[in-house]
Amino acid sequence: MAITNKADLFRKLPSIDELLRRPELLPFVERDGHPAVTAAAREVLGTLREAIASGSLDEAAVEIAVANLNDVIERHLTQSLSYSLRPVINATGVILHTNLGRAPLSESALQHIRDTATGYSNLEFDLDRGERGKRDVHVDRLFARLLQPYAPESQRLASIVVNNNAAAVMIALNTLAEGGEVIVSRGELVEIGGSFRIPDVMAKSNATLREVGTTNRTRLVDYEQAITERTRLLLRVHRSNFSIVGFTEQPSLEELVALGQRRNIPVMEDLGSGAFFDLRHVGIHNEPGVGDSLRAGVDVVTFSGDKLLGGPQAGIISGRHDLVSRIRKNPLFRALRVDKLIYAALEATLLSYVKADFGAIPTIHMMQLSKETITERADRLARQLRLAGFFAELRDGESIIGGGAAPSAAIPTTLLTITCDRTTPDELSSHLRHYTTPIIARVEEDRLVLDLRTVHPDHDLTILAALKGC
Repeated sequence: MAITNKADLFRKLPSIDELLRRPELLPFVERDGHPAVTAAAREVLGTLREAIASGSLDEAAVEIAVANLNDVIERHLTQSLSYSLRPVINATGVILHTNLGRAPLSESALQHIRDTATGYSNLEFDLDRGERGKRDVHVDRLFARLLQPYAPESQRLASIVVNNNAAAVMIALNTLAEGGEVIVSRGELVEIGGSFRIPDVMAKSNATLREVGTTNRTRLVDYEQAITERTRLLLRVHRSNFSIVGFTEQPSLEELVALGQRRNIPVMEDLGSGAFFDLRHVGIHNEPGVGDSLRAGVDVVTFSGDKLLGGPQAGIISGRHDLVSRIRKNPLFRALRVDKLIYAALEATLLSYVKADFGAIPTIHMMQLSKETITERADRLARQLRLAGFFAELRDGESIIGGGAAPSAAIPTTLLTITCDRTTPDELSSHLRHYTTPIIARVEEDRLVLDLRTVHPDHDLTILAALKGC
């Protein structure tokens, strides 16, 4: 006779103690620990109790569920104890994909992290003097080597590192302009990722924003007329995530610097991305580098570590030694400073620039890949996919830099477009996202689209295997 009484169905469920005494669960306890297995058993049984209480399970369903408890608990353990932060394959063609972690680190950066993080290090210890040192020295010497040639004659440069570029802007403004005014063009009041806006960052720095000019046209005289006894800084913000075209005007950096020097007011530039590599070599123009700003005489430059630099997330402040030293003494610096992992990755990345080994930096390497190389890989993959029953073809396309860098720039590429009679492009995309190593692609014009520029060649076969499993 079927049981209809919920109380009888509840009695069919084992207790936690009964479950944990099962020999089949002993390997899980040894592998994952008693607390984890206990928590998993509680959750699984709790879900069954809720289902019984709601009337969604009958006697047969409860018996099946009880018989499969071991498997369900194992799946729950696997899911709950796996990492949430996982590696993915970026097949979008967006090189600095903010949602996918921006710049991948180089092998030398990863090795340097491993070498210095698995034990102790001289992070803040001066080995020569045998006493406490400063963590800045590990990268300041490299920044100086790379940037000092761009500095005006007799000007000594310094660089410090905080946790991101927004922090770099905030601490620089707070140090150099707290209680005073900062003059900036209306056309440069940008919003960066996560809805953070330059005016908001400036407000938190306790500096007062003084807007000049219009959205599309700001002249040097607009800055000059806005200067008062409260003016502490002239600010240039690079429009790194959008561009204004058409009826536009803005003074050159050299003109702004000359005005600042005449009025004894420092000029600061928030570059955002901060390239150390000449992007003209990969066909990208009008994206200023850090050296360009310093050569123009800018006093303080801020930029990101995980964008065009190709390193870890960081905010770098470079410029006049006296001004950067003042910023470093700000109490906020300790709150915003970075740890040994960031210094290790950043030091290794900068050493690649010192050696002119640009290809060792994944971001630069991906930008340097020729369209012909990508076409060859895409063609091989397309031929194999056709044999597996897919309709795959190649077409011209464009890779983009992303990450709020070079908004109007694109690099010619070859796209692999895929359709299949068995499933829709959206279903293909979802299947790839849920593969063992998630694969992130695009769907355009009712086709799955892959750009192999941002895919490591070793992962081509992974993509093939994932699609064949559809």
